[in-house]
Amino acid sequence: MQLNLSHVSYTYSGAASPAFSDVSVTFPSGWTGVIGDNGCGKSTLAQVAARLIKPDSGTVSPQLFSAYCQQDSTRAPKSLLDLASDWGREGRRARALLRIEDDWFWRYETLSGGQRKRLQIACALYARPDVLVMDEPTNDLDGETRDVVKAALASFDGIGILISHDRDLLDALVSQSLLCEGDRWAMRPGGYSKASSQVASERASAMRDREKAAREVERLKAEARRRSEEAARQKGKRSKRGLGKDDSDAREKIGRAVISGKDGVAGRLSSTMGKRLAKAESELSGKSVSKRYDHRIGEFGVTARSSHVAHLEATRLRTGEFSVKVPELWISPADHVVLTGANGTGKSLVVRNVIESVPDSVKVAYVPQDVSPREREGALRSLRAQAQGQRGHVLSIVARLNSDPGRLLDGNDLSPGELRKLMLAEQLVADPSFLVLDEPTNHLDVGSIEALQNMLVGFPGAILLVTHDRQLANAVAQTEWRIERSEDAFELRVK
Repeated sequence: MQLNLSHVSYTYSGAASPAFSDVSVTFPSGWTGVIGDNGCGKSTLAQVAARLIKPDSGTVSPQLFSAYCQQDSTRAPKSLLDLASDWGREGRRARALLRIEDDWFWRYETLSGGQRKRLQIACALYARPDVLVMDEPTNDLDGETRDVVKAALASFDGIGILISHDRDLLDALVSQSLLCEGDRWAMRPGGYSKASSQVASERASAMRDREKAAREVERLKAEARRRSEEAARQKGKRSKRGLGKDDSDAREKIGRAVISGKDGVAGRLSSTMGKRLAKAESELSGKSVSKRYDHRIGEFGVTARSSHVAHLEATRLRTGEFSVKVPELWISPADHVVLTGANGTGKSLVVRNVIESVPDSVKVAYVPQDVSPREREGALRSLRAQAQGQRGHVLSIVARLNSDPGRLLDGNDLSPGELRKLMLAEQLVADPSFLVLDEPTNHLDVGSIEALQNMLVGFPGAILLVTHDRQLANAVAQTEWRIERSEDAFELRVK
């Protein structure tokens, strides 16, 4: 069994350019990874494969039953209640695969992001589709739950399409990877490590070829100038203008050169060089290498002129019946703190209370874990309302995160990753003293995660970072706040 996309193209209504154009690809049984920068059209292509949207041109065949597990887990899956009421074999299997607790079905709105994602994946697997599309399934998940998801997806025996920036998951599950490279889509063998290594090698080789072609063009230009100058000198030498009427020897010498054709050699060589140069320039123009940035987005932020940027008294933080016991907490102007803990342990509750404790004199920047439609519209309105210079600064950050700034100005079909980049850029250009980032790597491509990490390491102000990305946490933070279960409650401990 396989799914074939043949010459498919799609353009969003009102968009200046297509999301993708003339893509042909085959998805066999097993998992195929879909990898590329935010906004390159990965999710749109997957929705075409799942028959959720119809391409402007091209075909999708054969007609297979598909399920699509989207990035956004804030809305409950349509089959949630079906799974909740099914205690047969398939229902029990889906619950067991994702370790779903019985009460989760009835309090979806109060679940953590990771718990909602597990329910979302359970419902998708419960449908037993022929084609299963997973769009960033490990967003919001702690390390233990990522392993649960990995095992659950490995049990699927149909056609799996995995859109992810989770390198471990891609390497563990997929046998081939569809990479979006600029406006070109190419299928490559293996998971992220193997496919990206091949791309990097090919890119380096292409850059060497282009540099070699550029050097050849410059060499030929210099040679062409030399030969053109030589041809001009030879033309001057064979001119009889200025010779005296009685200088018969000079006139005879010029005449013999014209008859023998020797005087035209330099001119013919100059003409031949022009053709060689045109050919070399044509070859150079054909050796294009798509522009990539070096994972650097600049330096931002200032150190607050205060004794602290946040302070919580020892207390028990509550929301409904849920609570987290915290000791007295201080964040100094240059502290870099990471907040960790399993899904559902109250990290976002702690973040909200920390932000409420920030003094009015401290400029705080906050990028939330989940972005509501209202916050999305607010970010886009803010971009359009900014002065030209400030807007250009924001868009330059987005560009250095390998996303097209023009799509943000268009604003009609932003991916979650593009939106997160915009929100981050708008916060950074204000030079905050305190950065609060709740799962900032969600939806970001790998290059953008590396760029974010480089910026945070050198940030001069305070940081409160909530993340399950251990590599990011180790690079950025000096202090860890960890929430753990203590008897029948949750407790935050400073490590």
